[in-house]
Amino acid sequence: MPKTLREEFPSVLDVAYTDYKKSMHVAEIMSPNVQMIEKDATMLDAARTMGEFHIGSLLIKGQDRPVGIVTERDLLTRVIAVSKDPKKVKVSDVMSPRLIIIKYQSTIREAARTMIKEKGRLVVIDGRNLAGIVTASDLIRAMPDAPETSARVSRYMTKQVAISSPYEKVIDVAKRMGKERIGSVIVKKEGRPWGIFTERDLLTKVMYLKGNLEKDVEEYTSTPLIGIKPDYSVHKAAKFMSEKHVRRLPVFDEERLAGIVTARDLVEAYAI
Repeated sequence: MPKTLREEFPSVLDVAYTDYKKSMHVAEIMSPNVQMIEKDATMLDAARTMGEFHIGSLLIKGQDRPVGIVTERDLLTRVIAVSKDPKKVKVSDVMSPRLIIIKYQSTIREAARTMIKEKGRLVVIDGRNLAGIVTASDLIRAMPDAPETSARVSRYMTKQVAISSPYEKVIDVAKRMGKERIGSVIVKKEGRPWGIFTERDLLTKVMYLKGNLEKDVEEYTSTPLIGIKPDYSVHKAAKFMSEKHVRRLPVFDEERLAGIVTARDLVEAYAI
C-alpha cells in the first residue's frame, strides 16, 4: 500500500501545520453569529437564550452597536448567589458596559494574551463593524503544538476542587458557584467522583428547559466523568477538550482527583 504524504514527510508537514496555526488570525477562529439581547430583557430571558444556543454570553443591543455584555457568570454571581429572582432582574442591572475589543486581523496569540490580560471574552471588529466573538473554547481549538504548549497540565490546573453531594439542591450548588466564582463542581457518589455540574449545565438543562432549581443536582449532572492525567501537555489537553466539546477537565493522578483544568487555564499557558 502506498504511503500517505504525512507518512512520507511527517516532519515537514507537522512543522508546516504548526507554523500555519501560529499565524492564524482571529477571523479564522471566531464565532461570527453573535447572539444579542435587549437591555430591558430579564436575566431569565438571557439565561434561556444562552441555554438555547449553548453559549455563555450575550451582547447587549444598542442603537448602532453593542453597548455591553452579559455572561453566565453574571447570572451566577450577581443574581443567583445573592438570592435575586432572575425573572425580576433586568439585563441592564448586571451587564458590563465594557467590551474587550480585538481586531479582525489579530493573531490567535495576540487574542490569547488580550483575553488573559483583560479577563473576558473578545468582541471582534472589522473596521467599525461587529464581526464576531472569541471565547476560550475558540482559542483552544486553534492552539498550536509549540514549545509554550508543551508544559504539563499539572502546572496550570486548580488543585482545590469544589465537591458536591448528588443530593444537594441545584439552587444551593448554583449559589455556591456564584459566591466562590467557580464554573463547576465535581459530584461525588459513594466517595468517588461521579460527574460534573457546570455553569453550562445550569443554562442548558435547567434554565432553558425550565427545570426545577429545587431538585437534586444529580438530575442535571453530566456523566460519565471524563478526565486527563497530570502529565498531559497543554496542547494535548486542549485537543482532548475540543474533541469532547467540554470546557473543563478533571485531572486524575491514578484514581485520585488531583485538580481541574479549564479552557481559560490552557489559554493562559499559551499566552505567557
